[in-house]
Amino acid sequence: MSMQSEALEPAILFKAYYTRLCYFAFQFTGDKDQARDIAQEAFVSYLGQRGSVAPHPVAIRNFLYTSVRNACLNVLRHEKVVEKFVAAQTTAPEDDTTVVLTMIKAEVLGEINRVLQTLPASCQEIIRMGYIDGLKNQEIARQLNISINTVKTQKKRGLHLLRQRLNPEIYSLFFL
Repeated sequence: MSMQSEALEPAILFKAYYTRLCYFAFQFTGDKDQARDIAQEAFVSYLGQRGSVAPHPVAIRNFLYTSVRNACLNVLRHEKVVEKFVAAQTTAPEDDTTVVLTMIKAEVLGEINRVLQTLPASCQEIIRMGYIDGLKNQEIARQLNISINTVKTQKKRGLHLLRQRLNPEIYSLFFL
């Protein structure tokens, strides 16, 4: 099956982009449920309009991100009426640089999560706890009831596997 026909499969699209689009929407809205709803609506919109969207994976991805961005901006415009939201808003969501950086961050995190899921379960759990949750080796060892040396060994093994499976630029961003 070609990459183009795979990209057209709704289940494959959903699996590939749902988490990324939720994260992208969450960066605008700050509300997980609202972000999920917006991401789902982007897929519904795509399915309704896919005849007018080029069948190329990049065109589909751009359509999905644009749909989510526009929906988020509409939500934000509506909520600007509420004084509390306006006071809490620190950056202008319409800033194209911010949007692009948020898209990049969503893509990087999506790729890291995809590769993390390919690691052995124990290694995956220790990498998540150490690098994503920010726990120290001693805290991980205590929570998992294992030795600190096991934690260190699993972290080293996990990083080695990540280095092999991730694009070098994404691997270096993992630590930022």
